[in-house]
Amino acid sequence: MPEFFIAPEFWVFVAVLLFLGLLVYLKVPAAMGRALDARAEKIQAELDEAQRLRAEAERLLAEIKTQRQETEQMAKDMLAQAKEDAERMRTESAAKLEEQIARRTQMAERKIATAEAQAAAEVKAAAAELAAEAARSVLAGRIAGAQSDPLIDKALGQLATKLQ
Repeated sequence: MPEFFIAPEFWVFVAVLLFLGLLVYLKVPAAMGRALDARAEKIQAELDEAQRLRAEAERLLAEIKTQRQETEQMAKDMLAQAKEDAERMRTESAAKLEEQIARRTQMAERKIATAEAQAAAEVKAAAAELAAEAARSVLAGRIAGAQSDPLIDKALGQLATKLQ
């Protein structure tokens, strides 16, 4: 027998060849290929899904930015409108207040004029009454000395009609 059959390297070589032949016979490389292909397809599917999710996230981000800008613009518009409304209300309130003050001033002036007229009328009535009383007392003193004087009676009659 040749010596290479005795060498351990030969038998290791034969064992490796048999092992590889057995792997090929059992179709292990094809199964490994299918497993690797399945793994590659799974990874590719995950990458595609990630890319789709990223595109959707970018689209949502763009929508959110647009909505934020619209909301900020709407808030600015609302603030400007509120300022305009406040200024308009302030102007209207000032005008109404001035009008109300003018009305109340006129009412107060009318009441004062009425009170003055009433007071003047009362003073005139009191003065006329006092004058009539004074005239009566003076005439009564004169009449006490004389019985009756037609002139005095006539003057008293006229005085009574003039005072009323």
